[in-house]
Parts: sequence; C-alpha cells; structure tokens
Amino acid sequence: MAGEAGEIEWVYLDRADESEVHQGELISAEAGGFPIYRVISLSNGRAWLKDLRDGSDRVCPLCEFHWKALPANRG
Repeated sequence: MAGEAGEIEWVYLDRADESEVHQGELISAEAGGFPIYRVISLSNGRAWLKDLRDGSDRVCPLCEFHWKALPANRG
C-alpha cells in the first residue's frame, strides 16, 4: 500500500522548492514518512496536500518538507 512508509524509498530534498516537487508526488517532513502527503497543487512556495492517512486536505509551506518518494517505476 502506498501509505506504508516501509515500502517507499525516499530521497532527501536539501531544499524543497517547486522545481524539486511535482503534482502527484508523495512528500513527508519526516525521514521514513508519516505523515505522508500527496501533492495536489503548488503555488508561491506553498503546497496543497492530501493526507494519505486520514484523507484530509492541507496547505503548508513547501519548505517544511524534506523527503520525497522515489517513483515506483524508476527501472
């Protein structure tokens, strides 16, 4: 399941910004996940997010996130 942090490989974002994170990707503030968010939209340094744990929506400064899930199909 995509929401289980143990099954996701994470890459460290030295400085999360709109060029490093894209719509549809999974991000987290903590190493190893939880909470894990799906990026819905990005604008002006903020991310509109869907919490995969409880389904709630949030808007947060993108700089608060330091981890991004690697694509599952990266070969």
